[in-house]
Amino acid sequence: MIATRMSEVRRTTGETIVSVELTLDGSGTANIATGIGFLDHLLTAFARHSRCDLDITGESDLHVDDHHTVEDVALALGQALDQALGDRRGITRFGHAIVPLDEALSRVAIDLSGRSFADIQLGLTREALGALSTENITHLFRSFATAARLTLHVDVLKGDNDHHRAESAIKATAIALRQAVSSSGFDDVPSTKGVL
Repeated sequence: MIATRMSEVRRTTGETIVSVELTLDGSGTANIATGIGFLDHLLTAFARHSRCDLDITGESDLHVDDHHTVEDVALALGQALDQALGDRRGITRFGHAIVPLDEALSRVAIDLSGRSFADIQLGLTREALGALSTENITHLFRSFATAARLTLHVDVLKGDNDHHRAESAIKATAIALRQAVSSSGFDDVPSTKGVL
């Protein structure tokens, strides 16, 4: 069993102040306050289904728009995950999930490779979900993958309702991540290179 993995990240820019506390081996509790209701909703679902404990607070220039908040929250969360994983010794490394939400269906594959790559295909058609621009939901996934140093493929395969499409995608990501960070039962770095 891998020891409890925790991290704290504070990201301060001229546009935002974001704090993230992450306990990777938690129970799925979340205290999220970004100032954007639908972003809070997605991150709460992420915590619940990844079974990490997550506290996120954000102050930002929401009078401009939602972009800076989404980007900096995602970067801080990704950095927190990267720190909590340490040298990635003893992890399963790979994870995948197919998750339905009513008529929507999402497929996600994750590799905790140490290399940042994201291919995100959400197929959202609305301009916004609440106060969250749908283009920034894609940006959320990409920024998270960049800072977490992981490979992430997200494909929403079908769905008529954009709320369902976005939520099934974040839940599938969470479940795939829970699988990837789980203990492999071996005390090594899961790579022929010896490092991730």
